[in-house]
Amino acid sequence: MSRRVLIIPDKFKGTLTARQAAEAIAEGWSKARPDDELELLPMSDGGDGFGQILGDILGAETRTVETLDAAHRPCTASWRWIAGSNTAIIETANIIGLAMLPKGEFHPHELDTYGLAAVLQDATAAGVEHCVIGIGGSATNDAGTGMARGLGWKFAGSAPIERWSDLTRLESIERPTAPLGIPRLEVAVDVQNPLTGPHGCSAIYGPQKGLAPDEIEPADAALLRLAEISAKDLDTPADTPGDGAAGGLGFGLRCFAGGILRPGFSLFAAQIGLLDRLKEFDLVITGEGSIDHSSLMGKGVGELAAHCRELNLPCIGLGGVLDDADEVRQTFSSAAGVVDEVANATESLENPAACLSRLTHRVATTEN
Repeated sequence: MSRRVLIIPDKFKGTLTARQAAEAIAEGWSKARPDDELELLPMSDGGDGFGQILGDILGAETRTVETLDAAHRPCTASWRWIAGSNTAIIETANIIGLAMLPKGEFHPHELDTYGLAAVLQDATAAGVEHCVIGIGGSATNDAGTGMARGLGWKFAGSAPIERWSDLTRLESIERPTAPLGIPRLEVAVDVQNPLTGPHGCSAIYGPQKGLAPDEIEPADAALLRLAEISAKDLDTPADTPGDGAAGGLGFGLRCFAGGILRPGFSLFAAQIGLLDRLKEFDLVITGEGSIDHSSLMGKGVGELAAHCRELNLPCIGLGGVLDDADEVRQTFSSAAGVVDEVANATESLENPAACLSRLTHRVATTEN
């Protein structure tokens, strides 16, 4: 019997976009089961590709604005606009993203979120009433203070503070003369880390962005001082899960732009009515570059699998790598990884689409 199959992967980071992954999965599945009806629906829980994926699904038009990347180099940033609902969709990865920078050329102390302010101001000028912003994939660790300065906030010690690494001498925070002006700002966070401490952004994600081991403690101290002064001057303590997302940008958008932090997948799903759409299918196939324990802790593929279980809907998980295999296989109706099942690590990186298609074909031939 033919089945209606929803193919809804996230990106395979560093190798395939979510769209490319969906196409590779569809190719492998259709070769083995040509009578099945496939629908491709790339997803994002707030990281790279969030703006394009959500904007394409919702039919949003593209707008551009001149601004600065994380290293303060001029760039043209895009955001998406849904005129009928006065809604903006912003993806910070294409403004201050790590992937935009030459590897190793800039130190994290040189990078900040200043360029994001121009995009938010452009959306405000367009009359946006609702903004959905995905913040994964950032190059920064400044807790959104660069963005805040761009919006008119002032951070001062004995002198004005412009580098986030100097926040250890922060004494006061001054509000801008006019607030941002977006009535409803929802922030898609793909992690639930706090701002500071052993599970904070500096300790967990700082090394990925270039912080050396001996720089993590001073970086954390700078953000801890920011949190202390924010609690005192603004009555906004750093106590919300997700404050540490994107180098603390979750905290910054919450405190300096009035943002509300939302789990990325839940926000994505709500925008497209995904949970109702799932009921139209007989099988769901999802995946990402590495399916492991972290995938099951609020990230898109794990949340999708949980919703499918509630609907008694089979959900297959496909990954470039499958770690924590026992736990993963208990989450999905079946799960498989490219590496060691159809290719070695080198081949999987050199030919990711072909390898994922081959894995999908193998899985499809064993499905009842």
